[in-house]
Amino acid sequence: MRNPGVSWNRLLADWLATALMALTAIVVIAPLFAILFYLVYQGVGSLNWAFLTHTPAPPGVVGGGMANAIVGSAMILLLASVIGIPLGIGAGVFLSEYGRNRYGNIIRFTADLLNGVPSIVIGMTVYALVVVPQKHFSLFAGSIALAIMMVPTITRSTEQMLLMVPHSIREAAWGLGVQRWRTTVSVVLATARSGIITGIMLAFARVAGETAPLMFTAFGNQYWNFRTNQPTAALPLQIFTYGTSPFDEWHTQAWAGALVLIALIVGSVAAVRVVARKGALKGAA
Repeated sequence: MRNPGVSWNRLLADWLATALMALTAIVVIAPLFAILFYLVYQGVGSLNWAFLTHTPAPPGVVGGGMANAIVGSAMILLLASVIGIPLGIGAGVFLSEYGRNRYGNIIRFTADLLNGVPSIVIGMTVYALVVVPQKHFSLFAGSIALAIMMVPTITRSTEQMLLMVPHSIREAAWGLGVQRWRTTVSVVLATARSGIITGIMLAFARVAGETAPLMFTAFGNQYWNFRTNQPTAALPLQIFTYGTSPFDEWHTQAWAGALVLIALIVGSVAAVRVVARKGALKGAA
């Protein structure tokens, strides 16, 4: 129903602007859904129990799977998160609460610079600093490369989320005699928890599909490996290897591996969000 106090020209402009924004949203989202649909269409046919539980078959042999690559990716990402998340959050806290100085400016500049460095350059750097001294590729080296890529994203997002917390909340805690470090940990971080988790998930999703750094560090493996000092299979590496091979069977498995990788990323992000939301609800209660 039209408001009698609003002219037809203003209503028409409002409708046109709303339609334009809706069209823009559709244009942005449509390619994403098209990619997901095509990925499901190509990959779902090769998904079976053997694919999820068996190691790769020899070239030209039908069958096999990517179980070792799935487990390897999980191990690499877990270790990368253990290394990168605390460093990123710690740096973000420093920038927000204590970084109004030269050292803070250096850290900001470094984080912004690392965000723009190509992933293959990071992989080559870790190769020179970790792989060459160790004289072998390893899961640990791959995790370091991904952790380095996670840190700047988490650092800058944590800083921005903490800066959005009203200063009055800090002053209220200080007025109650709470020490500054305890205020930061128990009050400020808790208030900005949702935004910090979002930044962590963005960093995690970014590195989960990286191939180039792992080519120079984890290298890949056709067999099971649960040791951090040995070459390790990973889904991005396996997908790249299968996708560039001349075997049709490997091509179909590459699509299935890509589908599993997307499912793991979406599932991990959704699980963390659900757990964080339940924790926030319990805290509010």
